[in-house]
Amino acid sequence: MGKGTPSFGKRAGKVVHIRCRRCGRRAYNVKKKRCAACGYGATTTVRRYSWQTRKLNRGRLV
Repeated sequence: MGKGTPSFGKRAGKVVHIRCRRCGRRAYNVKKKRCAACGYGATTTVRRYSWQTRKLNRGRLV
């Protein structure tokens, strides 16, 4: 079996991410034991970057 369409059916039904205890998002990886959103399990400080949230376009109103 290759890596194309037939093998994608075998990926379904597996739980990869569960709800995080710290941030509440469904980003806690069960195998890695770390949250992809806040970094819980890997770091004590909350993982936060400026590019995570979109900038608000506060342009000049005409």
